[in-house]
Amino acid sequence: MFFGQPAAARPRRILIVLLSEMGSLVLAQPMFADLRKRYPDASLHILMFAKNREVLDLLGVMPPENVITIRDKSLGGFIADCFGALLAMRRIGFDVVIDCELFSRVSSIFSYLSGAPLHVGFHPHTQEGLYRGSFINRPVLYNPYRHLSQQFLTMVAAIGSDTHPKAKAQAAELSAPPLLQFADGELQQVETVLHEDFPVLPGKKLVLVYPGGGILPIRAWPAENYKRLCTELLNDGYVVAVIGLKEDKPLAQEVVAACNHANCIDLTGYTRSVRHLLAIFHRASLLVTNDGGPGQFAALTPLQTLVFFGPETPALYSPLAPNIHCLYAGLSCSPCLTAYNHRKSPCDGDNQCLKQIGIEQVLLQARGLLQAEGRA
Repeated sequence: MFFGQPAAARPRRILIVLLSEMGSLVLAQPMFADLRKRYPDASLHILMFAKNREVLDLLGVMPPENVITIRDKSLGGFIADCFGALLAMRRIGFDVVIDCELFSRVSSIFSYLSGAPLHVGFHPHTQEGLYRGSFINRPVLYNPYRHLSQQFLTMVAAIGSDTHPKAKAQAAELSAPPLLQFADGELQQVETVLHEDFPVLPGKKLVLVYPGGGILPIRAWPAENYKRLCTELLNDGYVVAVIGLKEDKPLAQEVVAACNHANCIDLTGYTRSVRHLLAIFHRASLLVTNDGGPGQFAALTPLQTLVFFGPETPALYSPLAPNIHCLYAGLSCSPCLTAYNHRKSPCDGDNQCLKQIGIEQVLLQARGLLQAEGRA
């Protein structure tokens, strides 16, 4: 029976399936902590895409030997790693699998084939959503009114819950993730090299901007707005640096060219790792970013950060830290990207939810944070 699986005893081996974006790993930190608290003797494992491994190692929430990765850069590598992952899961013999993906069919297949007797996963109930099979015997109702980190905690509670639906309880209080710790002298060394590479930096405050939209371009504040914002901050006397991956370089060069200022620099592709990026965050005074990885990573640092939301809502996805400030217009059609529509927006590309966040509003908040920040 779909809901008939009895509550689990003390599981010895638990697998978390969390394939998606890097930022979700940061939001999942309360879940990892709760699992360790509830099941201190259990061995925790994770199945994830190889491209996100660096962030997991950075967070330090999982023994390196308990990480199963799948490459997704090529079909051949993906197929080979899928078979390898399934063999590893069957060999380990998990008692519980927690599928943290929002109605993903791929993660559902891995959960089913793992051989674990207990499958925890999101379920749409009578609402729209991708069919995931009836083998999820600890279904958790996806709740679009609760922060994703709280929903991850519900999945942990569902392991031993006897209620219907599972885990009927008050929403847990969420706290900020612990700040990433650096070795003695590490931040100073990164700053020294950064100043050598970009001589305009010494003695000036640094503002970082991330204008890219990543895998969901509809989440991006308009590039023209970023150009105007950067120009205003450059005129205020700040150094402005555009960050991003190598594939973000064309947009970064476009912003730098539009600003036409010696203090506007391109850092896309400059950082060697996420850790290197977060070290640079410590040198900066402000980050302005679209919803995505950089905003979530900033929660691991003290950097004051402005994050644009529109197609998705901060009520569900806001980074959990006091240095994060969300900008959200809250139009009648926003948010339009949900788990129920598999994050496929009905918008025609005219993302007014972001366009209506005006430059003057952003400048006012940015200048306020910069003036309050003590570093010269």
